[in-house]
Amino acid sequence: MSTLFHLPLAPASATRDERAQPRAVRLSLTDRCDLACLYCRPNRHDGYLERRLDLDAWATMAAGLVRAGVRRVRLTGGEPLLHRDVVQVIERLAALPLEDLALTTNATRLAKLARPLRDAGLRRITVSLDTLDAERFARLTRGGDLDTVLAGIDAACAAGFDEVKLNAVVLRGENDEELPELLRYAWDRGIVPRFLEVMLIGEGATMRDRVVPAAEMRARLAEWLVDETPVREQDRGPARYVRARHDARLKVGFISGTSDTYCKGCDRLRVSSDGTLRPCLATNDGLSAEDAARAGDEIRIDTLVHEAWKMKPDGETFRGCTEESAASVSIRAIGG
Repeated sequence: MSTLFHLPLAPASATRDERAQPRAVRLSLTDRCDLACLYCRPNRHDGYLERRLDLDAWATMAAGLVRAGVRRVRLTGGEPLLHRDVVQVIERLAALPLEDLALTTNATRLAKLARPLRDAGLRRITVSLDTLDAERFARLTRGGDLDTVLAGIDAACAAGFDEVKLNAVVLRGENDEELPELLRYAWDRGIVPRFLEVMLIGEGATMRDRVVPAAEMRARLAEWLVDETPVREQDRGPARYVRARHDARLKVGFISGTSDTYCKGCDRLRVSSDGTLRPCLATNDGLSAEDAARAGDEIRIDTLVHEAWKMKPDGETFRGCTEESAASVSIRAIGG
């Protein structure tokens, strides 16, 4: 039986237009992660879900989402490459009528999986990398090995994905002086770098004093960038991009979830690894579709998706990760 999570919702007058529908979804294959980044988890022992969807249930979930109108899918976690069937999940998704199929990873297992993922039908990949300093990397991730991640990035570049991106969360007093190095590292490899403000979600809510606004990031990189207004790309999420001065083919993205929220026009739905449909990253509100997924009932999932979508806060009044509700959300668990 489907379960509704009864948490405070926006008033009826501020909910999403019921005629709209989600076009993009982020599937959190697993809530497990082999790193424990400071802005994401309180420690390495913060607990995991007892139940997660298996391969067949994910296939049903994806079919139901497509039936409901979803056309763009990104696999997340936790760390999605920890899922034993991640390649098979990609194969199932690639067989659906999707406009885009992407994945975000910390790259600790990417060196071995980049080619199989590409061969299975993955089109785009994003790697999270906040620093090029090995000691700082180990500190930020609580024990991660930078060389392993860099090898994964090299493998992704060699695998021939349609696009490789790099996401760097910028922390004041930590890695904010590294922006030029990260920019050059990415551009030298044909990677699109993106710099993210710390989102005030979960552990990030304790780091208000570490937020570097996107406008400040752009100012620090001014000598490398065209002096122009950053623009969003259609159907490519909340990042706003600026072109390189020396080569118009290169660009850098900025994601400003704290200084300038981007809830208006959001067409995303999230599915956590236990099959919960979550209409917003910044709340724990959700509707369970686990039973329908395990039963192979994609028609029921279609119905539940539209019910969950009605719970989505209105971007005209809701302030995303700056809302008080965001502090209680686990990015790792919900699939940031």
